[in-house]
Amino acid sequence: MNNYRIRLTQLRALMKANNLDFYIIVNTDPHLGEYIPAHWKSVQWLTGFTGSSAFVVVAKKFAGLWTDSRYFIQAEQQLVDTGFSLMKLNVPSEPSWIDWISEKIRKNSRVGVDGRMLSVHNLEKLKNAIDEKVEIDLNSDLISKIWTGRPLLPESIAFDHGVIFSGKERKEKISEVRSLMEKMNIDFHLLTSLDDIMWLLNIRGNDIEFSPLLLSYAIVGKEQVLLFTDEKKIPLKLAMEFDRQGVTILPYADVPAILSRLKKGCNLMISTETTNSILFSSIPSDINVIRDLSIPGRLKSVKNEIEIANLKNVMIKDGAALVRFFIWLEKTLSDHIVTENSASEKLLEFRLQQANCTGASFQSIVAFRENGAIVHYNPANGNNTPLDKNGFLLIDSGGQYLDGTTDITRTIFIGSPGSAEKKDYTLVIKGLIGLAKAKFPEGTKGFQLDALARHHIWNSGINYGHGTGHGVGFYLNVHEGPQNIGTSMSDGNKQILTPGMLLSDEPGIYRGGRYGIRLENILLVENDSTTEFGHFLRFETLSLCHFEKNLINRGELESFEIAWINNYHSRIYNSLEPLLNEEEKFWLKTKTVEM
Repeated sequence: MNNYRIRLTQLRALMKANNLDFYIIVNTDPHLGEYIPAHWKSVQWLTGFTGSSAFVVVAKKFAGLWTDSRYFIQAEQQLVDTGFSLMKLNVPSEPSWIDWISEKIRKNSRVGVDGRMLSVHNLEKLKNAIDEKVEIDLNSDLISKIWTGRPLLPESIAFDHGVIFSGKERKEKISEVRSLMEKMNIDFHLLTSLDDIMWLLNIRGNDIEFSPLLLSYAIVGKEQVLLFTDEKKIPLKLAMEFDRQGVTILPYADVPAILSRLKKGCNLMISTETTNSILFSSIPSDINVIRDLSIPGRLKSVKNEIEIANLKNVMIKDGAALVRFFIWLEKTLSDHIVTENSASEKLLEFRLQQANCTGASFQSIVAFRENGAIVHYNPANGNNTPLDKNGFLLIDSGGQYLDGTTDITRTIFIGSPGSAEKKDYTLVIKGLIGLAKAKFPEGTKGFQLDALARHHIWNSGINYGHGTGHGVGFYLNVHEGPQNIGTSMSDGNKQILTPGMLLSDEPGIYRGGRYGIRLENILLVENDSTTEFGHFLRFETLSLCHFEKNLINRGELESFEIAWINNYHSRIYNSLEPLLNEEEKFWLKTKTVEM
């Protein structure tokens, strides 16, 4: 019996001892983040699944892991012989984890879950789906009882993210939030998302791998901001500045007690998507709870002029790093063995040579041949395949810079591509251009633009399962809303796109067992023009990295698509040339010459 089956057996024994019929584990932390400290990676420890999105349900005779299409292939491989079955989210023929529980559960059953990892939103969906006589125990932390050698919580030190990067003083940001609170008649605003708190207070930390975040909560009042974190994490100089600006530091664990003592009848604003159920349960019933997206979340989604200028400069630095990486890859492949892992490490090395780069913005996806069909493939957890045969190499990577966050995907071909490979690559680049060139009226939402990237792919009878675009933070999370572009009617895809917002543009084609192709740039929403029909917006492409012309069937492109590629390549060369030596300039010139 392997470790995962042993752990599942131990968990079921505890369920029996605690009279639980079902047990739920969510792959997140008390802040309900996507990237989480090792201490909270319960799903990975229990099942072996390393993807970022998962819900696990364990019953007496069944254990299932629900994840979305980005991870279907990965989960199928990682769950072999663990005792857990793959259950597919957002697939019409498959029940969701809530639907599955509601179908199997009986009156007087008991459901256990660590409520710190279950959002108010999901708890209420679960309650609505099951019989009211079913008891849900939110204080059921069984994992801690069987996880020996569990990693400790991180203890990084906060640091100031200066106005030269952020563009606004924390005092100004707090004032903006309070102004909107006043308009909405809000007395207190509970902040649970780490990125919201970091943005508001112009601080960063290193508690989360890839995202510069500090474990904390905050409550914004009319005259005071309460910051809940370990006091030792705040340096004296920063603590003194906080004190002058009305920011009071309290222990991380004190937030439920403070919520429980709020004045009767006051208006408290929360986000049910990012507030955990245990925290919510500490709010007295005589408090008026206003449910909405957080105010900092809305404000930070629109980048200011200084942030945009910084990010454009970051794209130049990031582009230069990519040039050096691809030159290194071409040279090294000729006489040395390169693996997915060694390529990933070398790419990070080139990024770290750039000013203000602090690391990667996520675990790089360097996927050769069939591994590219695993949308979020991680070579560290995969095969670490040598790049020694003909095939597509998909590289999805990004950097964290003090002056911005990057995320870019390019797919190249090692060897000689065939007609089928070129056809698929051409379809993907047509999809990328279709969205990049969009002109749309003010008030447009993400789901309304998604088909622009999928149009030609759909016409060929192909589809991809992930969203087309996600928001991007500013030296925060690489995936950061509320805006998204996708086919679903989720809240993110229904967000109105506003000038200053960042979105990825990343269509793809994935052929299981063969290859994956994805191309990704970061787009900036900006003003276009005003006509008699209203005000229109457009996108500016910020990312600066060439496409592989030898993979593009020129005859399948429209004239405007050829012009777009040529203009984009010209801009890449002119932008990066000042940072490159003569050899690098010559190499880039050959890659960006007109088609």
